[in-house]
Amino acid sequence: MSPSPLVFIGDIRRRWGVIESWERQRNRKQVHWIIEGFKESLGVFLFVYPGLGSTLGFILGGITETVGYSSIFQIGLSYGFGILLALGVPNGGHFNPAVSVVQTIFRGFPARKALWFIACQIFGAYVGCMLVYYQWEPLIKEMVAAGNPAAMFTANGAPGAFALYQNPEVGLGPTFLNEFVGSFVIGITIWATLDPTNLIIPPSQAVFYVSAAYVSVIWGFAVPGVALNTARDLGGRFWAMTIWGSAASGGRYAAIAALTNILATIFAVVVYELFLVDSDNPVTPDALLIGRLMHGNRRLHPQEIPEIEVDADDKGRPSSTEKSVDV
Repeated sequence: MSPSPLVFIGDIRRRWGVIESWERQRNRKQVHWIIEGFKESLGVFLFVYPGLGSTLGFILGGITETVGYSSIFQIGLSYGFGILLALGVPNGGHFNPAVSVVQTIFRGFPARKALWFIACQIFGAYVGCMLVYYQWEPLIKEMVAAGNPAAMFTANGAPGAFALYQNPEVGLGPTFLNEFVGSFVIGITIWATLDPTNLIIPPSQAVFYVSAAYVSVIWGFAVPGVALNTARDLGGRFWAMTIWGSAASGGRYAAIAALTNILATIFAVVVYELFLVDSDNPVTPDALLIGRLMHGNRRLHPQEIPEIEVDADDKGRPSSTEKSVDV
C-alpha cells in the first residue's frame, strides 16, 4: 500500500513574514535544542502550576480550620488535568527526568540531550513554583504567621506546597516503599503508552492513561507522601530554599523524593520489556502514523521523512516502522 502524502501547514496557511523568518532559524538543529528545552520547561510548568494552587488551598484550609478550600481529591484532579495540558499543549515530550533517563538507556536517546531536558524540566517546575508563590504571597505569609512553627517544614506548612517533606508518622523505609511502588505504577503505564504494539492504548489516548495513573497514585498514597517526578520535587525544593533557606531542604527525605522514582521507572521498564513486549507482535497502524508525523518536519528532517509501507518481510514483520513515540 502506498503511503499518503504529508501535507504541511505552511503550504495551506501563510504566517506573518517575521514568523516565517524565525521558523527558518528555529528549525536549525542547533537552535532546535532551545525550542525542545522550552517545550520541556513549559510542559512541567503546566502540570505543576494547577497542582500547587490546589495544594496551597488544602494547607490553608488546614491551618485556618476552614472546610472547602481544597482536598486530596481536588489536588489529584488538578495534577491530572495539568498532565493533560503538559502532554497536549507542547505536542508531546518527556516532562519527567525518569522518562528522559529510561529513553536514554532503552531507546538510545542522546545522553547530552537528556541532561539538557532534565535541567529544563527542573527549571520549569522552579518557575511554576515562583509564580504560584507570588500569586499566593499575602495568604502564604498569613499561613506562616498563623501556623504551628513545629509543622512549618512538613506537608501541613506553607513550604510543604512547594517542597515535599516526610510525613512524621511514616518512617523512611515505608516512605521509600510508598514512593517506589507508586512510581512503578506510573512508569509501567508510561512505557505501555510508548509501546507501538499496544492495541489497547493508541497514541492519541496515551495522555489520558498517563494522567489516570498519576491521579490514582495521588488519591491513594499522597497522605504517606509521594513525589513521583524528580523535576517537580527538585524545582519545588529549590524554590522553597530560595524563600526559606536551607531549613526547607527536607533532610534525608530529599534523596528519597528525588531519586526513588527514577529507580522505580527503570525497574518498571525492565519488567515491561521482559514480560509484556514480544518482538513478533505487529506494530499498530496508529503507531506507524504518529511516528511518521512526529518525524515529518521538512526542515529538521529534509531527507528523513519516513515512508510507511505495510507489506511485510519474510518473517511477517512490517518492513518499515517507527518504534518510539515520546510522551
